[in-house]
Amino acid sequence: MIDAMTLSEENKKLANAQRFGLYLGLASIAMLFTALTSAFLVRQGAGNWLFVKMPIQFWISTGIIILSSITFYFAKAAHVSGDISKYKLLIWSTLILGIAFITLQYLGWLAMAKTGVYLDGNPGGSFIYVISMVHVVHVVLGIVLLAIVSIHTTIKSYNPNHLHKIGLMATYWHFVDFLWIYLFIFFQIKFF
Repeated sequence: MIDAMTLSEENKKLANAQRFGLYLGLASIAMLFTALTSAFLVRQGAGNWLFVKMPIQFWISTGIIILSSITFYFAKAAHVSGDISKYKLLIWSTLILGIAFITLQYLGWLAMAKTGVYLDGNPGGSFIYVISMVHVVHVVLGIVLLAIVSIHTTIKSYNPNHLHKIGLMATYWHFVDFLWIYLFIFFQIKFF
């Protein structure tokens, strides 16, 4: 029979393994985007480069993604304090803001296409499409996880032991949010 102390130690080991796995995954994502932005710089130096003005939808989506990090931060704080109604409202708000971010990214791609900037066109525009699309894939993963957490929160009773999972999700969400902010600033600096 497993005593409470052993179970607690097993849970700690599992939590540490999950945290390590998350950090390893985030490091891999960071390396991917470092490679993409490095390729962007190398290709820009080769000439034949179109300078692309960021569509307004990308500006708005940046504000939305920042707001989603704020709502997630307060959702986690509400969970810690046991304010479940506030937690539910904020976690669902974060999910909705994440969906709004993706929608605005898509509308931004459409706006770029209307100005003659296409995925298979000049490398300047192609890089924006590819880098932002790869980022959206990572946001979609976050949205799937957020949807699971949100639905779980709605149908199950409050469990303070879920803080670890919420913490992992928050770390991932803040990471992809800050990643977009970095990419957006990178695009602004490189195109002006």
